[in-house]
Amino acid sequence: MTLTDISPTTRARWLAVFSVAVGTFTIVTSEMLPVGLLTSIAADLGISDGTAGLMMTMPGPVAAVAAPVLAVTTRRLDRRITLLGLMALLAVANLAGALAPGYPVMLAARVLTGVSIGGFWAFAAGLGARLVPQASVGRATSIILSGVSVATVLGVPASTVVSSFAGWRTAFVAVGVLAVALLAVLAATLPPLPGEEAPARHPGSGERRTWLSGPLKLVLVLTVLTISGHFAAYTYVQPFLEQASHAGPALISTTLLLYGAAGVVSNFTAGSRAARNPKRVLITRTVLMTMAMAALPLLTGLPLPLLIVWGLGYGGVGVALQLWIMREGGGEMGTALFVSAFNLSVAFGAFAGGRIVDGVSISAVMPAGAALTLVSAVAAGIWGRSRRTGS
Repeated sequence: MTLTDISPTTRARWLAVFSVAVGTFTIVTSEMLPVGLLTSIAADLGISDGTAGLMMTMPGPVAAVAAPVLAVTTRRLDRRITLLGLMALLAVANLAGALAPGYPVMLAARVLTGVSIGGFWAFAAGLGARLVPQASVGRATSIILSGVSVATVLGVPASTVVSSFAGWRTAFVAVGVLAVALLAVLAATLPPLPGEEAPARHPGSGERRTWLSGPLKLVLVLTVLTISGHFAAYTYVQPFLEQASHAGPALISTTLLLYGAAGVVSNFTAGSRAARNPKRVLITRTVLMTMAMAALPLLTGLPLPLLIVWGLGYGGVGVALQLWIMREGGGEMGTALFVSAFNLSVAFGAFAGGRIVDGVSISAVMPAGAALTLVSAVAAGIWGRSRRTGS
């Protein structure tokens, strides 16, 4: 079925889905923007590379706090207005970064970026259920979250190319202009999305909010295990390839590009399956990640196929976790807590991996990450057995 084969109303809703997907692409590109610009920014603003790294550290914890806070404080506000406001904030943050006369202003801009990331992701991730029929929720969610994978594959390299020709400030301007353009697109495509009038509850009267229920706590624990394990290892994949696999720049670039492409493919293929059984999809994907990470130190001459397997695993994790939360009735607060756990796990995983690299070896970080993802797969299989998603 194509957009020309469906009714105008349904077509408009799918256009909204794609617009929100471009939104997730834009926020993740903004978050990762300094990765390829770090040394240029440091030299221009007169700071060390290590100090410049705070530009990458800052948005994650801010997003982790912003997601649940905004979910509570804007509960009754039309989600269309909220998303437009957050995209406008992202545009301001990137343009402020482009014009930053010194590092304090740049850090303030990155704080604003973190607020936008946390809020937009928390509200956008669950919009599939509000925009399309139930049978298409899995597909819509995978499209919305595909922006994360595509930004990793295309967004960061594209900004690096812009910077190489026109300077790092132009790269910030380009993403800011994209946010402004997207603001107009979202205003034109998003329908009214009334906020929640009251917290979602279990069917039984007097019970606590569903986002505090056992199944949702389980999903949050699995999020922490899986994402921490992934970033403990993946953050250091480039030096691992250089030192353990003795890979040159061309092989590293090709390997990481194909890893990202595999992640995009996995994201889309996981959607419909995760809508039916998110637990099974999560277990399958974490097992793939575990095998790839565990095998890398043993098969250092085969980084390319192992990174592709890793990408196929990680690419479907976000969709599976998000759809599991939606299936358990977590609502916006459940999604906000998922976003918070996700961002904190990125920071924790990278930090823990760094301590292993410095204290043991670059190769040791791979089995350490694999151990966490293996625990996640086992926990999902055992603790999730009694849940309705485990059927």
